[in-house]
Amino acid sequence: MLEFLKQLTDPQSIIQYGGLALLLFVVFAETGLLIGFFLPGDSLIFISGLICVSKPELLGVDLFTLIAALSAAAIIGNMAGYWFGYKVGPPLFKRDDSLIFKKRYLETTKAFYDKNGGKTLIIGRFLPIIRTFAPILAGVIKLDFKQFMLYNVIGALAWIGLLASVGYYLGSYQWVQQNVGYIVIGLVIITAIPIITTYFKSKKGK
Repeated sequence: MLEFLKQLTDPQSIIQYGGLALLLFVVFAETGLLIGFFLPGDSLIFISGLICVSKPELLGVDLFTLIAALSAAAIIGNMAGYWFGYKVGPPLFKRDDSLIFKKRYLETTKAFYDKNGGKTLIIGRFLPIIRTFAPILAGVIKLDFKQFMLYNVIGALAWIGLLASVGYYLGSYQWVQQNVGYIVIGLVIITAIPIITTYFKSKKGK
């Protein structure tokens, strides 16, 4: 089990061992399941675009099909998160911390949501933790479903399309293929900065 969880946090292992099917599940889980916040969404999508051009046999699809499939998984994932938040509602804020769920993740997302409104569903796609909890919070506050779906679709297409395309076009460079690990670390650091800033601002405000 530990080895399996380790592979789920390694983008290259996900694609190598699970192919497109596991790739789609991970994107769905990170955007739709409460436990999906630890999954490597940004780096996974970037590397899938890179592999699409450098090792196309691993995924067996072209870039357009890859983007369409991943976008669909991300859209459905957000719908699942919205449904969960809609059904569970405010009691989620009173839930005790567990090994997986941390109340501060929800509070950080709420602070981000208070600042950016419905646009959080678009901006949050590019931010770890926020992209997992934003659709859940939208369900909790019962955001109009049509408005939610508009932000949901735009955010999914922008997130998947940008990262997969960048990975695809950079994947033809030998230097990029040889330094994927450093690029992934850079993505993690860049996307973590807004989360950390929002968390400390909300903590200071309290």
